[in-house]
Amino acid sequence: MKIWFDLSNSPHINMFRSMILDLQQAHEVIVTSRPLANTVELLRIHNIAHTVVGTHAGRSIVNKTCSFPIRVAQLIRFLRNKRVDVAVSQSSFHSPVVARLMGIRSIYLNDNEHAVGNVPAFACADQIMVPEFLATDSLTRQGARLSKVDRYPGVKEGIYLWEHARGRAGTPNRRAPRARPRVFIRPEPATAQYYSGPQNFLDRMIEQLGRRADVTLLPRTQDQVRHYARPEFAHCHTLQTVMEIGRIVDDCDLFIGAGGTMTREMAVLGVPTISVYQDALLDVDRYLIAEGACAHMPDLSADQALDYLDAHQRHPPNPALIAKGRAAYDQIKQRVTNEHH
Repeated sequence: MKIWFDLSNSPHINMFRSMILDLQQAHEVIVTSRPLANTVELLRIHNIAHTVVGTHAGRSIVNKTCSFPIRVAQLIRFLRNKRVDVAVSQSSFHSPVVARLMGIRSIYLNDNEHAVGNVPAFACADQIMVPEFLATDSLTRQGARLSKVDRYPGVKEGIYLWEHARGRAGTPNRRAPRARPRVFIRPEPATAQYYSGPQNFLDRMIEQLGRRADVTLLPRTQDQVRHYARPEFAHCHTLQTVMEIGRIVDDCDLFIGAGGTMTREMAVLGVPTISVYQDALLDVDRYLIAEGACAHMPDLSADQALDYLDAHQRHPPNPALIAKGRAAYDQIKQRVTNEHH
């Protein structure tokens, strides 16, 4: 079987890396990507053979709309003679459209009910896979036929973090207090279509926190790298390249996230986590907050961040979410290979 993965954003690499290696034992896997955030860099780090197809259109809705059919055409041209049997993607709106135009069976995963690109993706996908708790109204509002919807247990991040947690079994989770806590901060997804909140809204908090804690900034774009090179952030360390989940977990006492995936990863893995996301929360975020895995404090100050850290110890990875993640991994793999029929 030939299986095509379109990994169009950096979180997709961690999500599908193990599954791709697993499937390559018995199948041929084709991977495409695009230059968004750290996607291509992560693919290279993990030695995943891939082809970059198209570009990222930036923040402009007009540019995104105009570039959509261009990348669809580029993908069709690339795949024309590949004889793909099934297309798999997470939030790649292009993949189901390309698959439908080429007569390829497609599986589309998504956990962001605010993404407008779900509309064409839901219409074209043969199978839609979403977390168990994502509201049915959110799916039907974007045109999903419920007969195509297949729900998997837990959260998307569990699909790959179960393996990370297994590899760290027996690793001490508590540590001696540090003179200065280590805080990692992930800024807002400024170029994402679904994000309409403010940019650089964390500046004052970061500047103040950097004088009382060891702060590491995890920028998404070169614009953000340049922004945090300003003198007021001299007390902080701005990461110039990607950092693996394991290293962040090992070094991090508190994680502050203005986006989604990395914030949820730290919450699932037991790191004290605060979401400062500025838009309406997703169902998946509300689920993790209800589970007590993280907090949502959109107006966070440096004092509040340190108070939260004082009141919250790190824990081992959430066992229920890890177990659900393993079950979700097996479920998705079965759907890809059609083993459930």
